[in-house]
Amino acid sequence: MSEHHLATDPTLPEPAELNAIFERAEMRDLYRISYLANALVLPVYDGIKHDFGLTRGEYLLIFCLAHLPVLTAQDVARMSKRPRNTISRAVHRMLAEGFIDRALDPEDGRQARLTITDKGRALHRTVVRRWLAREAEALAVLDDAERAALDRILQKLVTHAADLPE
Repeated sequence: MSEHHLATDPTLPEPAELNAIFERAEMRDLYRISYLANALVLPVYDGIKHDFGLTRGEYLLIFCLAHLPVLTAQDVARMSKRPRNTISRAVHRMLAEGFIDRALDPEDGRQARLTITDKGRALHRTVVRRWLAREAEALAVLDDAERAALDRILQKLVTHAADLPE
């Protein structure tokens, strides 16, 4: 079937009829998870890039350090599932901007221990409000029992995904 024919075929669903593609997809659940991640996360990252000049890797570095006091770049890459070179670039820029500090690990001189600065923490507090608003907006369709079920399911999937081969 040509692309033109696909675009004008009246038997195909309109773009707004998302469930039609989800029901037809061979990897139905992964496609839905991917769709949700893109729909919910990408607009926030676009706004963060526009308003603060931060890339996804840079913000994820700040985010991780805002929640865990000392990490290595390798820790952040593992926790965020972002490529190590992306996090490495983020470390250099966030150091230059004064959002994080770095010190050699006394137990392993090859590793650098990263910490967030007060400036980085202030940035995180500002940016995280966008994430909280997006999360509230996205999950507003769920009642308390559904939210609790989603929380359990996501925790189980994240824990399992951490052990999957890359």
